[in-house]
Amino acid sequence: MLEKELQWLEQVIEWRMRTYFPSEKDNQKPEPGQLPHPPENLFEDFDLFRQMNLNTLEYMVVILALSPHINPGFLDDVIRRNLPREGEFPEIGGVRSKTTRGFLPTGETAMFLLGERSRNNRLQVQRLFDERHVFTLKRILWLEAVPQGEFRLSGRIIMNQDIVDQLITGTVPKPRFSMDFPAEYITTELEDNDLILDNSTRQQLKELESWVRHHDTLMNRWNLKRWAKPGYRVLFHGPSGTGKTLAAMILGKNTGRDVYRIDLSMVISKYIGETEKNLSSLFDRARSKDWILFFDEADALFGKRTSVRDAHDKYANQEVAYLLQKIESHDGLVILASNFKSNIDDAFIRRFQAVIYFPLPSPAERFILWKKTLPIQDGLKLPTDEELQAIARKYEITGAGIVNVVQYCALQCLAGDCNEITISRIQAGIEREYQKEGKVF
Repeated sequence: MLEKELQWLEQVIEWRMRTYFPSEKDNQKPEPGQLPHPPENLFEDFDLFRQMNLNTLEYMVVILALSPHINPGFLDDVIRRNLPREGEFPEIGGVRSKTTRGFLPTGETAMFLLGERSRNNRLQVQRLFDERHVFTLKRILWLEAVPQGEFRLSGRIIMNQDIVDQLITGTVPKPRFSMDFPAEYITTELEDNDLILDNSTRQQLKELESWVRHHDTLMNRWNLKRWAKPGYRVLFHGPSGTGKTLAAMILGKNTGRDVYRIDLSMVISKYIGETEKNLSSLFDRARSKDWILFFDEADALFGKRTSVRDAHDKYANQEVAYLLQKIESHDGLVILASNFKSNIDDAFIRRFQAVIYFPLPSPAERFILWKKTLPIQDGLKLPTDEELQAIARKYEITGAGIVNVVQYCALQCLAGDCNEITISRIQAGIEREYQKEGKVF
């Protein structure tokens, strides 16, 4: 796999070495500044690069960055085989891997392979790592940051690990929950008709789904990207247990998008600058991935800014401002969930494309939730529709609360070896939920 790509890179290296170290055996010295033309079928199974219509230099840099992942010793072998003398060859740039001690290419390596070190060639290579280049915009590859004062092209060429995995294995594994990626992949077995909401909330969710489905057409074919921000920002607010998280999961399921719930306890740090660093790492990983980022209980990070009384307040406000900037520049869907809209900073509210309220379910909606949630099991007796309607009218309870009550009743039944979920048992479960919330039963 990827053999023809490595073979062409080997031809490029051999061509460059022959132009740099001309040999009397060469009948015709290769012309400097003219990279060997790549074969037409490079990365033939990888749509992304074909759609980007890469030029010869761009193909060369992509394969150069990928080669250590395919064969850690490849570049060392090819370079040494074409050197006319033993020893190091600093002109080709590169650094040594800390683990394998293999050759890792830098921007200087790409500069050397392009040909003679002219100003024009240097500018060509530098443009590949510019913020406006497609490599950066699509988070494909970039140059590692170098210490202040050092030449930028001396930084190592780093390729997005997800693209590396896709090119080498054909699949992209889901990122693992860790300090480097403090987000958990969440999904559900429930379907769209299991989400019981009022008509207004459901309509707003349908509008949000339309954005997810037609985002690319809207921005590119209709050219709205000239005016609109690249991503979409939404606030879900309403009492706990009213379906905010479930709505995010079902939205992802309906549109084929992965949903990641951010663990704010791992993002927020008491150390100055660490919160910003964690957020930057998270958004960089999510760039151009079509993921849905879900910040649950977002008040902890997106809360109202305070008046500056001390250095702590100053840096806390800087964190909020930095987060606002990262969310606005993110090219995907970001959902913030909060129990109280009033807790969210006004600067965020003004920048949301949608603010969706999840109210407590009405009696009619609670009846549907009771009907859907109660287990269906042969020999198990359930309350009648009339009894459930009376329960739904009498007790104000969220969908999550109803699930808790049903689970309590089912466990009581199983433990007591009974075959009936009675109204009295349901009322006992509701009383437990009321006590948890500090409500009078």
